[in-house]
Amino acid sequence: MTTEIYRDAWGVPHLRADSALALARLQGLVTARDRAWQLEVERHRARGASAAFLGPDALSWDVFVRRARLDDTARRCFSALERQDPETADWVRAYVDGVNEGLAAADAPEFAAVGLAPGRWEPWTPLAVWLATHILFAGFPAKLWREEAARRLGPGAVGLFAADGPGSAGSNGWLVSGDRTVTGQAVIAGDPHRFVEDPGVYQQIRLACDEFDVVGLAVPGVPGIAHFGHTGTVAWAITNAMADYQDLYRERLRRTGTGVEALGPDGVWRRVARHTEPVRVAGGDTVEVEVLETERGPVIAGGPEGLGDGERLVDGEVLGDGESLGDSEGLVDGAPLALALRYPPRVTADLGFQALLPLLRARRVADVDRAFDLWAEPVDVVQAADVEGGLLHRVAGRVPLRAESNGARLAPAWEPGHEWTGWHEMPRAGLTDGVAVMANQRGVATELGVEFAAPHRADRIRALLAQRRRWSASDMPALHTDTYLASAAPLLDRLSALEGLTGPAADLRERLLRWDRRMDADSRDAARFATLRSALVRRLAAHPAFAGLTTPPAYPEVFLPWLALLPRVGFALEHLLRARELYGIDRQRLLREAVEETAETFAAQPDARWGDTHRLAPWRALPDPSGEAPDAPVPEAPALDGDHDCVLCTSAVPGWTDLAARGPAARYVWDLARREDSLWVVPFGASGLPGHPHHHDQLPLWLEGELAPVVTDWALLTKESDHG
Repeated sequence: MTTEIYRDAWGVPHLRADSALALARLQGLVTARDRAWQLEVERHRARGASAAFLGPDALSWDVFVRRARLDDTARRCFSALERQDPETADWVRAYVDGVNEGLAAADAPEFAAVGLAPGRWEPWTPLAVWLATHILFAGFPAKLWREEAARRLGPGAVGLFAADGPGSAGSNGWLVSGDRTVTGQAVIAGDPHRFVEDPGVYQQIRLACDEFDVVGLAVPGVPGIAHFGHTGTVAWAITNAMADYQDLYRERLRRTGTGVEALGPDGVWRRVARHTEPVRVAGGDTVEVEVLETERGPVIAGGPEGLGDGERLVDGEVLGDGESLGDSEGLVDGAPLALALRYPPRVTADLGFQALLPLLRARRVADVDRAFDLWAEPVDVVQAADVEGGLLHRVAGRVPLRAESNGARLAPAWEPGHEWTGWHEMPRAGLTDGVAVMANQRGVATELGVEFAAPHRADRIRALLAQRRRWSASDMPALHTDTYLASAAPLLDRLSALEGLTGPAADLRERLLRWDRRMDADSRDAARFATLRSALVRRLAAHPAFAGLTTPPAYPEVFLPWLALLPRVGFALEHLLRARELYGIDRQRLLREAVEETAETFAAQPDARWGDTHRLAPWRALPDPSGEAPDAPVPEAPALDGDHDCVLCTSAVPGWTDLAARGPAARYVWDLARREDSLWVVPFGASGLPGHPHHHDQLPLWLEGELAPVVTDWALLTKESDHG
């Protein structure tokens, strides 16, 4: 059987084989060659074994993975896949075989840096990687924040602090029908916003065999092309629907002579599944994790003794302070509380992998639609278009039917009425004037969620698309890179009402009121606005009214980004400034102080620009990449345009840091008229190997808002090898 590997000028792999099975093996092989270190990091993270070589900083994640039973859930899902869809199960196995073949020859320098040898992937490992990558996508830890905010400030605080939280992920996406393009065929464009990782979370790739020929963005470690693809006759893209499909249950647990029991909604104490697992920690002691699972789901925080990370040193010394959870005493009738996570794949043994092959084989929108009927996790908004004029705008995934209160807060496991009773039917929507926009705002998925992103990005994209009647694929990067910050309005409105300023503070006020509200890296005014915003956020967060939220309960560290007060105030600043009354806080006085501070700061550095502090801070498994080749140092953190609520969403955390760890993890433009006129880019490059020419070669394009062409003519590609 013949398989062939080609590369374009950016090193993007174009793979060709006789069959889908052979192609899957080739995809696994090439991915392991290009991304061996990344694959092994993800495999270990999905198993809860990354602290063994990354050290104590990775322990909290590993403990969460063990307690949430992600690897076991992936095994269950693969077993179900074998029974229900053996063709897809064999296809996943073929991919894993290719990964193992590629890892056997891997020589990435990071392995030597941490003393790790590439391991062996199991058939369910791609499912575990997918699950670990997306388990926090729906932001279930936000329920912990809402619980605390309501307890400390009252129920009104839940809506007041509602925002696209610091740990959530989002995207932009827009579909322009053929009625609104110069070619008469649709264009789909957008950019997924995630933590920017190096190597990147998306892999540009082409998969071609006798059945299909698809270009798109794959997730390294997972076969096929799930989120963003173009088959030549139909294309699709997704954004996070911001749906709420995971529940946290407060559990009453007790130890007995034979194990652990949990109190159910029928008033009966029932045995809890229990075992322990050792977690190795590089440079530290091995930790023993107690894994508990009630009828609701795995216990991810606390236990029979109350709140804590649930891990113990092998010699029995308890880690953590053992604080209790919930009410000030943390007890209900004398029983400590814990938290159990209920998430769909654990309940259904289905991760939606049955959709992956049908997506590759899709020829029309109807095919994409049927494929996404099989989708499970994460819950996404989908847009698709085909060459016959077919259009699709829908939600895909599984969202349970249950009490509305489950979505907002923690559900008491011992009370009836909080059970899952079925699944929502996924909603659909049409286009308005030939356009559909998805940017995590309230829209087609409104009935499925609790918190959504502010409407600014979606509104801005619609406004830009309304500026002309006809669009082309080459026009779309101008939308990707728009830096207008609509969310600046509440602060500037309050600034305009601020009287009595003198000297530099008065000059700053007048300057910002004239500002064009564009967060360009070279903008002095953007720098002043961001500094003022941060100064105000810090003052609000330090106000005694919020003192009860400064120290969260002793939840596991992995959930703390959702519980930190300063980022919560920063991302909810619009609501906090627009509220009629804010717990007696004199916001104008705090703003006056912030203006004076900011004026003083810029008196000493009048030429400071936004890009001086707003820089890219990607996540790397090794924060000090000692494995980097001497001739290919990691680029100095580059200056960035944009901000959290711009279409160019490069998220700083107001009041905390101007560095951006989140942003466009890729950009794409799918042209249905001519696939070869499509465009794409990722933040770094096709290769994860330090020193490789394609390790960081797309970074200049990404920074400038430019995209590389999607090459489809095999004659224009460079043949790397025949394989098989």
